[in-house]
Amino acid sequence: MNIIVAVNKDWGIGYKGEQTITIPEDRQYFKEITSGGIVIIGRKTFESIGKPLKQRKNIVLTNKRDFKIPGVTVVHSMNEALQKIPPNSSHKVFVIGGAEVYAQFLPWCSYVYVTKIDIETPSDRYFQDLDKLPDWDLMHKGDIIKHNDICFSFDLYRSTILG
Repeated sequence: MNIIVAVNKDWGIGYKGEQTITIPEDRQYFKEITSGGIVIIGRKTFESIGKPLKQRKNIVLTNKRDFKIPGVTVVHSMNEALQKIPPNSSHKVFVIGGAEVYAQFLPWCSYVYVTKIDIETPSDRYFQDLDKLPDWDLMHKGDIIKHNDICFSFDLYRSTILG
């Protein structure tokens, strides 16, 4: 299983329910990496997107028992989400947010695809700083790309336990 996330300099990922910054190249990268796979997403993050992601099986994790959306598999626990993943498909499963869902699933993931954005923005939601965690290695440091004077890279981290 994998995580895909965009972080700013301090590993901030959100502010007041929204991404801190969006970059078109990151959106395209996200689509390329996750298309044809399964995405696991928290309800609040799903609602911020507003619809199921095309060309992917959408699994929405929520505590709300009455939450239902056509074309979406709704689950109420991490274990229930894991049960919805077909055997031998974990390499194409991506946890896509938000912060609480990332924290729950990180110990179960082998890889984290990180778009590192070289900017400081206000954040009230964070992803764990993988550079400071002993069980994670930077496997690939992407080239620096520039968009409107904002530098970013597509990096890949590997779990030293599961990877």
